[in-house]
Amino acid sequence: MIFYRNSFRNILLPALAVVCVAAGILVGLTIRPTVSPRHNDKLSRTLELIKNYYVDSVGIDSLIEHVMPLLISELDPHSVYLPASESLAANETLEGKFDGIGVVFNMAIDTAIVLNVISGGPSDKAGVKAGDRILRIDGDEVAGQKIHQDEIVKRLRGTRGSKVVISVERRRGEPLLDIEIVRGEIPIRSLNAAFIIAPEVGFLKLSSFARTSHQEIVEALNRLQGEGMKSLIFDLRGNSGGFLDQAIAIANEFLPGRALIVYTENKRKIRQEEFSKGHGRYATLPLVVLIDEGSASASEILAGAIQDNDRGTVIGRRSFGKGLVQERIDYKDGSQLRLTVSRYYTPTGRSIQKPYDSGTLGANLYRRELGQRYRHNEFFTADSIHFNDSLRFVTPGGKVVYGGGGIMPDIFVPLDTVGITSYYLKVFDRNILYKYTLEYSDRIRDRLNAVHTLSELNALLDSDRTLTEKFIEHARTQGVVPVWPEIRRSRKLIETQLRAYIGRNSGLSDVGFYANIYPADAAIMAALNQLRVTN
Repeated sequence: MIFYRNSFRNILLPALAVVCVAAGILVGLTIRPTVSPRHNDKLSRTLELIKNYYVDSVGIDSLIEHVMPLLISELDPHSVYLPASESLAANETLEGKFDGIGVVFNMAIDTAIVLNVISGGPSDKAGVKAGDRILRIDGDEVAGQKIHQDEIVKRLRGTRGSKVVISVERRRGEPLLDIEIVRGEIPIRSLNAAFIIAPEVGFLKLSSFARTSHQEIVEALNRLQGEGMKSLIFDLRGNSGGFLDQAIAIANEFLPGRALIVYTENKRKIRQEEFSKGHGRYATLPLVVLIDEGSASASEILAGAIQDNDRGTVIGRRSFGKGLVQERIDYKDGSQLRLTVSRYYTPTGRSIQKPYDSGTLGANLYRRELGQRYRHNEFFTADSIHFNDSLRFVTPGGKVVYGGGGIMPDIFVPLDTVGITSYYLKVFDRNILYKYTLEYSDRIRDRLNAVHTLSELNALLDSDRTLTEKFIEHARTQGVVPVWPEIRRSRKLIETQLRAYIGRNSGLSDVGFYANIYPADAAIMAALNQLRVTN
């Protein structure tokens, strides 16, 4: 069986946005319908009556497409019907590939600016460079037209082997370059970053559990071990799930033999257990797993397996709480049904599914649950989180854990508001800070493109000792007057974000971001402290 990720929800917080994930979905390959003939006849007869006798002409297929989502929405928050127009896009990220040109771009200033070019991809072969501004696509103006980013993506993607011509501005004032690109298969990496974050400490950031995740993780672990890694921080924050087999395979790398990873149970009480195989190379590696309210489904399975087997330390905030298993049914027209068929349980027997009511109202309340956590102060203090004592479990090592609503970390780290002032919110919320990093990156584009290691990136960033002062002056020109007492409080946060966003514009991409943002990340700092204590 495999997990699929569902949708994302956002909750606006006074200090910052918290990403709430409507978690991953466990999906099987096939399922046989078991609807009774009586019910089946009633549904079929109703549709037949409408088709033959209804006073106006009605497209039955269109009617079914309207009815299906309503029908499935009455079951639970995670069963879902996806029409053909949505199913392909929903699966692309987890399948690990799509057809396109192979660039990462941003539309922050109403122009598609290429941030990174996938090495060996179609754009790389055609000569597209990081920093190129895409002004036209197949002769049509797209810059300054207020075209949504999704529309740009749609125009750049296409059938493998087809061609697209983009007109780019490489340097201000120079003539446009017309570049013909033959679209090809583009791999999607689920591992955002893997690097040595501190002496002998590795760091992995996994965004989803895609088909290639285990392979990506193993390759990264082997490389990091060769670079001197002796302990690991595994960041699953914001990871909404994915394929269950990938979570199990990754857990295998960290657990000794015959350790229970997860089990599922359906309405017939049929139980299916998954145990570690004992061939993992990192079963004794000191380990910290980071989670938060956006960690769901397969993320919770991996974190729960590590916690319940007393294998490592879980740090962060309580996870989403998604313990329902969905099976996938593919229809001939390309649409899909993802139907809840069982529940999963952590090794101690915990169901971490949070409570829900059926129907549309129940689903709406379910989606607002993270907002309730915020209002109840759960993001800021562990004392505000209460578990039912009847859902109390004990690990083999004697650690008390609870079911009934996500994975509670071993070490709680509150939502960090240090450095968030009125001045910071103005430059951040108005997107002044991020736009400045794009403009700054453009000015040093050649030097950024030449960066290949973290030491080279840090040397480049360290060479500008007035980076923050230049930004403050830039913000003044954008209407944000300096408030120096607030700037002093926000300075570390502003500096780390400036370095991180510029680092992401380098050849190191996300590694450049995470390697520079962590000093302002309380959870990562707590993880580093924990590893120092345990090593």
